[in-house]
Amino acid sequence: MISGSHDVQTSADVKNIGSSFALPDPAGRAGGACTAALLEVLYRYYDEGHDDDDASWVEVLREMRSVLQQRGYDQVPQLTSSRMIDVHDPFVITPSSFNPKKNTQRAVLIGINYVNQKGELSGCHNDVLNIAKYLREVQGFKKENITILMDDGHHKDPTKSEIMKAYKKVVKESQDGDVVFCHYSGELTGFYVVIGDEDDGYDETLIPVDYQKAGQIRDDDLLKVLVHPMRAGVTMTCLMDCCHSGTVLDLPYRFTADGDVEEMEMNEKVNFTDALWTTAGGLVAAAAASAVAAVTTPPPEMMILGGGPNAIHEYSDTGCCVVS
Repeated sequence: MISGSHDVQTSADVKNIGSSFALPDPAGRAGGACTAALLEVLYRYYDEGHDDDDASWVEVLREMRSVLQQRGYDQVPQLTSSRMIDVHDPFVITPSSFNPKKNTQRAVLIGINYVNQKGELSGCHNDVLNIAKYLREVQGFKKENITILMDDGHHKDPTKSEIMKAYKKVVKESQDGDVVFCHYSGELTGFYVVIGDEDDGYDETLIPVDYQKAGQIRDDDLLKVLVHPMRAGVTMTCLMDCCHSGTVLDLPYRFTADGDVEEMEMNEKVNFTDALWTTAGGLVAAAAASAVAAVTTPPPEMMILGGGPNAIHEYSDTGCCVVS
């Protein structure tokens, strides 16, 4: 997961991404700074004729930070993952092992402007449309495999039930070798926990459009619904463009593009036994014990949460409610 900032930072809602960021024919004017920064970096590589694996995770994150700093934003991009990865390896959304004849690319894109509600946003729909355009035209995703939820009167509303339904559906359909991209642009807040796995003492919660009636979606629920049951061999990338989302999927490894860190580090507050993914036969105690022992033996080589070495990366921006 690449987040635009730490859990304690907020995300930026940019008034005019067309003039602030180098995006080809962006949808509308407003948009999220994190989404725009990532797309600017990725389009630059694409326009210069680079292959998908020319840039490393470190390079992409640090270029994102440079783009954000040049536009006056102080967010620090952050990558979290379900396993220890070499951040100097190539940044990829669709790995070279993907076989379009037998595998499928799927996406779940959610944009919530909270139309006619207090605190209405302006750029979340545009973020989704810009991401969808990039996935189709550069990554080769098919339109029929892209699920879009937006409160724009044209798509299904991003209610709590529809969001959870979309996540469960993409998990159920995805098989070994498939690719999944999830994007959320909207509000995210914190829910205080006395004892937990958060540096700031708060669980992060997504804010669906009907949150006043249906409630919020806690990061612990996302872990159980979206991360734990995903089959081994599926490569999933999540971009979370919202406030306080640095650890929104509670993944155990992280890299911060602040210039001081060169490798991924283990988040010692994550409960690795609870985080282990379940298989059809349930969680095996011996496997849990082995995994916990493995992550406490430095340097850790890989953290396998359940079914297999799924590469799950979150991209998120935390700097919300700042309009520029």
